[in-house]
Amino acid sequence: MTALETRPEQRTSLEQDAWEALGTVMDPELDEAITSLGFVRSLEEVDDGGRTDLLVHLRLPTSFCSPNFAYLMCSDSKDALAAVQRARGGGRVLVELDDHHDSDLINRGLAADAGYKGTFGAEAESDLEELRLTFRRKAHTAAAERALTQLLRARAELGEHDVHAVRLRDLLAGDAKDALVRRRAALGLRVDDDAPVAVDDHGTPVAPSVVGMWLRKARSTRISIDGNAHFCRGLLATRYPGAELDQAPRDEGTAPVPVQLLTRRPA
Repeated sequence: MTALETRPEQRTSLEQDAWEALGTVMDPELDEAITSLGFVRSLEEVDDGGRTDLLVHLRLPTSFCSPNFAYLMCSDSKDALAAVQRARGGGRVLVELDDHHDSDLINRGLAADAGYKGTFGAEAESDLEELRLTFRRKAHTAAAERALTQLLRARAELGEHDVHAVRLRDLLAGDAKDALVRRRAALGLRVDDDAPVAVDDHGTPVAPSVVGMWLRKARSTRISIDGNAHFCRGLLATRYPGAELDQAPRDEGTAPVPVQLLTRRPA
């Protein structure tokens, strides 16, 4: 029986720790946890002569999803679960990607700890950290737009031209603000109460004369992320009937990073 087929209260402590670790692994393009998206196909404990190993299978919406995104999620999953095993004193981790056109290549690279460039060789156009940074910046932009739009809707006296003066302290308390603060921290940007919300990728405040254009571009980024997330969820459910039951609801007003999966319906 896989962890996807058990209720949270029936999971072993290792399974529970493993789910929580996988809940920190993000799809970089969709800014959402792989557990929330339903990308975790199975998680098993494997008894290897008194040592408990972890075997994880991941799945993606199509067989031609970007190989670099696929590798990044697989690699991050292995790192997250390896930390769980180290904290428990041992046990190996095997992460495998199913039904992808580069599954064999990615799985061999993961098993050998070859790294991204070691796995793809000359096909690896850039370092994974560059890719990660690009999408962290997009996630931050989308999170800022969510929080600012929430504020503008709550305070009718404010307009787009006022956005340049908004500080973190001015945002409404709640998930949207918390998500923005997490994303700023991940980029090394200021998170104190006096920090301006409308900033570029490097933390430089957006000039009042262009803040309206900045907000509209940020909104476009957020809509693109949310639209892609909906599209990929639908593709996954079409490819793997029942996968939608492993997907946590997406709240458009926040940037969710959920840990728990919904319980799979028995087959």
